[in-house]
Amino acid sequence: MIQYALRCDKGHDFDSWFQSASAFEKLAADGMVTCAVCGSSKVEKAVMAPRVRPARSAAEAPAPGPLTAPGSEAERAMAEMKAHIEANTEDVGKNFVREARAMHDGDTPERAIRGEARPEDAKALIEDGVPVVPLPFASNRKTN
Repeated sequence: MIQYALRCDKGHDFDSWFQSASAFEKLAADGMVTCAVCGSSKVEKAVMAPRVRPARSAAEAPAPGPLTAPGSEAERAMAEMKAHIEANTEDVGKNFVREARAMHDGDTPERAIRGEARPEDAKALIEDGVPVVPLPFASNRKTN
């Protein structure tokens, strides 16, 4: 595992762990590395100092902490907002467009939902007067 200090094209600094240097390069080239603050996928490695520690025995090693934790006030606020949205909405996944339209048309009861929509489908919802807004963070859903 390797930890990199990263910076997005908007100047936000954050860090993340990767399996290897080549794993970072592949993920970054595929647009899979995104800024923890604004979600930009234009991310590069930032200048960082090497971390050198004296050797320790297993008994002296500290317990590992979380790999990622919000480092700035903006990151903390974004994490809190994400947690609030996820706790108070239903994830309808790829059915978002259908569910949002059905609620707007009165075919199903209104409720707070979140999910995925292609840009052209989201634009069509907005043009039809369906109130939707993009979320400023990526979903936790894993896709293959």
